[in-house]
Amino acid sequence: MARAFICGCSSTVLTADEEAFIRESDPWGLILFKRNVQDREQMRALTDRFREITGRTDAAVLIDQEGGRVQRMAANHWPPYPSAAKLAAASNDPAEQVSAVFLATRLIAHDLAEVGVNVDCLPVLDLPVAGSHAIIGDRAYGETPEAVARLGRAAAEGLMAGGVLPVFKHVPGHGRARADSHLELPTVEASREELERTDFAPFRANADLPVAMTAHVVFEAIDPERPATLSPVIVGEIIRGFIGFDGLLMSDDLSMKALSGTFRERTRALFAAGVDLGLHCNGDLAEGADVAAEAPLLAGKAFERAERALSRISGARLAFDPVDSREKLAQMLASAA
Repeated sequence: MARAFICGCSSTVLTADEEAFIRESDPWGLILFKRNVQDREQMRALTDRFREITGRTDAAVLIDQEGGRVQRMAANHWPPYPSAAKLAAASNDPAEQVSAVFLATRLIAHDLAEVGVNVDCLPVLDLPVAGSHAIIGDRAYGETPEAVARLGRAAAEGLMAGGVLPVFKHVPGHGRARADSHLELPTVEASREELERTDFAPFRANADLPVAMTAHVVFEAIDPERPATLSPVIVGEIIRGFIGFDGLLMSDDLSMKALSGTFRERTRALFAAGVDLGLHCNGDLAEGADVAAEAPLLAGKAFERAERALSRISGARLAFDPVDSREKLAQMLASAA
């Protein structure tokens, strides 16, 4: 049985120490970054090797391939994709916007499936507001809850149509934050009533999606002491309660500077809060060992959620012509320009 965490690795191949760590700790998933990406052949070998070591043919391999600023697979081997904001601007017609977003993520899913990546940390359902930090910015699908919810749904459906599991982020919302949680802990002062009406709404509209990633953000009106990732109040009352999400809940990266304490303390706190999976991205084996030591076996309801999520992409993929689809998307974006 896998352990309830996701690890990173240091380079384009697994080192002997990394292989030993994966074999011993059996993480549920592996997450890839630019440092792990060279070309199609290398990526396929890396993802195959991870699954060979774990003995699970459906073991999760994750990546952040959003488009725009966040693309781990470089344009010298894969087509670049527009940001969420640019896709939303492809038309003034909501139906055409949905088509553009779906087409883009269906193409991303095609690229990922070729190299053995079966989970994409997309869509971003955060709702940016005036004065917020640019870390979300054009990664958002719009400036209203309705637009973000609608286009986020299209993005998720495009991925699943291509056999790739979407992860919506950063629940219950990073868009209002005035700091980058990679570097410091953001605090949001808005009232719970306002948050429920705006920031939380796109997540609530997509609560039936299979996987979500938490926000390292403090919501003062709900839990002034702890960021959402580590807050039983946020997880229980907001994510599982008001938003109504009963899917697989994973943390954002435990090595981000928004969090304090040792890696063992961070890991214990996220599971105590009710999060299902811990995410550790940077490939530091010492840190990873501490996360693994505190991560429980993936069992009970968390296991059921993980299995249910993977079952969403286990069926046959819809017929798809990537060449024709790329031409269609290019034409839509050219028309908008």
